[in-house]
Amino acid sequence: MSTADPSPAGPAGPGAVRDVRHLGDFTVTPRTVLIAALALPIGAVAALAAWCLLRLIGLITNAVFYQRTSTVLVAPGAGHHPWWLVLLAPIAGGLVIGVMARYGSEKIRGHGMPEAIEAILLGGSRIQPRVAVLKPISSAVAIGTGGPFGAEGPIIMTGGALGSLMAQFLHLTADERKTLLVAGSAAGMAATFNSPLAALMLAAELLLFEWRPRSLVPVCAAVAVGTVLRHHLLGGGPVFPVSGVLHLHDIDYALCVVSGVIAALLALVATVLVYASEDAFRRLPVHWMWWPAIGGLVIGLGGLVVPQALGVGYDVIGAELDGSIGLGLIVGILLVKTLIWSLSLGSGTSGGVLAPMFMIGGALGALESHLFPQVAPGFWALVALAGVLGGVMRSPVTGVVFALELTHRWDAVLPVMIGSLTAYGASALMLKRSVLTEKIARRGYHLSREYDVDPLEIVFVGEVMTREILELAADLTVGQARVALDDPEGDHAAWRQQLYPVVTDGRVTGVVTRGALLGHAGRADEPVASLAIEDPVSTHGDETLRRVAETMALAGVTTLPVTDRDDPGRVVGVITLPQLLAARRRDQQEARERERILGVNLVRPGRGDREPLEV
Repeated sequence: MSTADPSPAGPAGPGAVRDVRHLGDFTVTPRTVLIAALALPIGAVAALAAWCLLRLIGLITNAVFYQRTSTVLVAPGAGHHPWWLVLLAPIAGGLVIGVMARYGSEKIRGHGMPEAIEAILLGGSRIQPRVAVLKPISSAVAIGTGGPFGAEGPIIMTGGALGSLMAQFLHLTADERKTLLVAGSAAGMAATFNSPLAALMLAAELLLFEWRPRSLVPVCAAVAVGTVLRHHLLGGGPVFPVSGVLHLHDIDYALCVVSGVIAALLALVATVLVYASEDAFRRLPVHWMWWPAIGGLVIGLGGLVVPQALGVGYDVIGAELDGSIGLGLIVGILLVKTLIWSLSLGSGTSGGVLAPMFMIGGALGALESHLFPQVAPGFWALVALAGVLGGVMRSPVTGVVFALELTHRWDAVLPVMIGSLTAYGASALMLKRSVLTEKIARRGYHLSREYDVDPLEIVFVGEVMTREILELAADLTVGQARVALDDPEGDHAAWRQQLYPVVTDGRVTGVVTRGALLGHAGRADEPVASLAIEDPVSTHGDETLRRVAETMALAGVTTLPVTDRDDPGRVVGVITLPQLLAARRRDQQEARERERILGVNLVRPGRGDREPLEV
């Protein structure tokens, strides 16, 4: 028990004991089923929100650039527009967003995913109700007035806000709120792109920060509902259908590596530009409310050069992936889209990153197709698209699955995987953080997205516990116990022991801490049993250190008695907080210590096999 608070009324009191003893394994439980049931309507609402957002973008785009009333999703650069409209429309949109952010909610600024991550990790998965309304409207204004952004980031934030709001009305834990928040985000994502598996992978790689049934099952349920509803609202086919037979040769797989490295370099440039722009805007002597309008000026200037760079750009992405895009437009998109997207995003406007990455990556691949061997129309655009996504967002598996689900080009899984994972590895070498985590780091928080097996999960209590322990008879006085503990000739292990089992007739009836014995000098004539904690929190030798760490955290203790599972009245050892470091030490040894396991025996020439040399 903790030496700081030996009394039963402290952290290790009866309430803590009950909580710890009902600590369950992280498997599918009735509670998981309940959260999955709650995720079903969230998935449906998120799909409807995605449909509304796309229709709102279409409505604003048609009204601004074509002066008509329609909700059909069109490209701003698909027709001829007056130069002043192309220049001024993004500025006007930026002014509207600045006003909405200042007087509505500053949370609408940015591209959505860092804000969702921050809400999950730092805000207890609580999102303000106004964000669920203002975020999609601000994003529709930004994109509809020519902003080179995507709808997926805003729908991730909007769907997440809807899930969070529902969870806040219920009596749920922070982890359960997180699950419903991510369920809404992933369902909205799946409904936007008809990509259920990619949405699930995005949730696992970017938002959940765990891979457990308790969260994946509800998220999957919401994604399934959102995708099925999308089929009725927007259709069930691929967003960017492609055709043609792949003619792959060995050299093409090697060139996929080259494409991945180039994609990582482009990801590096785009990420650096985004945060260089953000730093530049921070140095401006004007209020941040005006920054989106200045970013809109950058967009308008880019639109005058390459009008096709404006808006979501699904038509351009489709042309890249089916091989029908011209070389001049390829170069224009690659240069202008990268510049206006990264520079305007740094202004704090509202819009997503996925669709721009699709367009920029597709343009890079389309350019490579003029240099690399012909495999199939749009093949290199597909590989580079996945590579840029893996490099910019550091989500390589999501990049692979996204590319395949967007096109249904399932026969390209191996080359796409090579390109995406190469870009991911090269990007990780060159950049410390991704475009998502850099923003969070700049706010003073640390975020790790490296997942591995918890070393506490693979080491058992019986491997590290102290087996030689001193037990105290219940009728022993406190004074006698203090003399035994202070005896310099006594057992040194007993001196270091912080928790002592109290035994009556050979059975453990409680435990007493060293702090309690040494801190109650005025009760020297009382029996040790008077200071004992009855029915203490305990563990067993076959439990993992992770379970012990969770038990200690919930009970507020640093030492636990280890009892025999078949005979709970018998204490077989004691485990303390420092002993949990044993697993960490083993993990560090495996990561850092180099050793040679096998050797090669060589025989001296002319000497037969009499004197082997080990190399």
